[in-house]
Amino acid sequence: MPERLIIVGGGQAAAQAVQSLRQQNFAGSITLIGEEPFLPYQRPPLSKKYLAGELPRERLYLRPASFYADKHVELELGARVAEVDADRRVVRLTDGRKRDYDWLLLATGSRPRRLDLPGAELGGVHYLRSIADADAISAALTPSAHIVLIGAGYIGLETAAVLRQRGLRVTVLEGADRVMSRVVCPAVSAYYHRRHTDAGVDIRYGIDVRAFNGAERVESIDVAGTSLLCDLVIVGVGVVPNTELASRAGLACDNGIVVDEYARTPDARVLAAGDCTNSLHPLLGRRARLESVQNAVHQAKVAAASICGVPSAYSEVPWFWSDQYDVKLQIAGLSQGYDEVVIRGDPNAGSFTAYYLAGTRLLALDAINSPRDFMHAKKLIASGTRITADELRDPSTDVNALAG
Repeated sequence: MPERLIIVGGGQAAAQAVQSLRQQNFAGSITLIGEEPFLPYQRPPLSKKYLAGELPRERLYLRPASFYADKHVELELGARVAEVDADRRVVRLTDGRKRDYDWLLLATGSRPRRLDLPGAELGGVHYLRSIADADAISAALTPSAHIVLIGAGYIGLETAAVLRQRGLRVTVLEGADRVMSRVVCPAVSAYYHRRHTDAGVDIRYGIDVRAFNGAERVESIDVAGTSLLCDLVIVGVGVVPNTELASRAGLACDNGIVVDEYARTPDARVLAAGDCTNSLHPLLGRRARLESVQNAVHQAKVAAASICGVPSAYSEVPWFWSDQYDVKLQIAGLSQGYDEVVIRGDPNAGSFTAYYLAGTRLLALDAINSPRDFMHAKKLIASGTRITADELRDPSTDVNALAG
């Protein structure tokens, strides 16, 4: 009897897993169960071109419906898994139906971290993670609206850029003392602060949001010592991995579903991939939960290989990107633990690169409108090439040549 595989999730990892499984000649049945009523789609454009009205919904879909039909994939869209019984290898849906499996891939993704504040459930307080979220925000925009974004991370700043380009009044409230403080150094933060304020965005730091006020819809926000009038609020303060199914099934969870470098949980028949996982990463030498398209795609390939009996360990350097106005930020590696940053190029010219070092080891790189540096940095990080801060500061050093 052919083996039965169930994929729980409808995002990047789920779609990639389908493709990789069939490419590796998995001959069993595949059922994909997704909570949203849409085909698996890409999320990054939601805060960029889709919100800007420059990308139709159909272009969000990772594959057309015909792809899943051709691959003999059963789609259960708009359906939710309520329980996984790992002992009996059964998933139970919220409508009471049960589906047996031989293999289970959890690609449950993540959800926005919600604010537990008075008035947080008022109309006009939005989060941006799904097509429905983006559509609701677009429908609520009016030419005279004052939009307040809470959080100056990727989502907040990408959304701010789109809304300013649409001519709307935008204020960003950030609890830290600079933008993108969790992921970039002060010099990169300063560049993006200037780019946004030059575009007319009002960015306020050290802000402690206390409450949302209004009758049925938000009308103002209480912050320390004052009240800020607004017509719409978009919250972007991080995400939470969707681990509840795994946890209730008895699988280990710690800031994500715990998996090894082969995307395997301790249950030999259950794997996990994407934002929902806390994975052992050989190149980093530690565990990490990565929120990126690159991670979802690569880890789905790793999971598919494990299911097909040809395990291949996770091996890619993490990378991320963000588009804001005409500026492309490309990040390779993870900068946590750096002790020095060297800037090459001229921020005032709109193209430069920040190199993060721990001693002579290159941990990460932020390339601002510098795609060549980004491409070479991935090779340098993967190879463990050593370089000193003095060499990086020397204009005659051809860093990219070191990548070979």
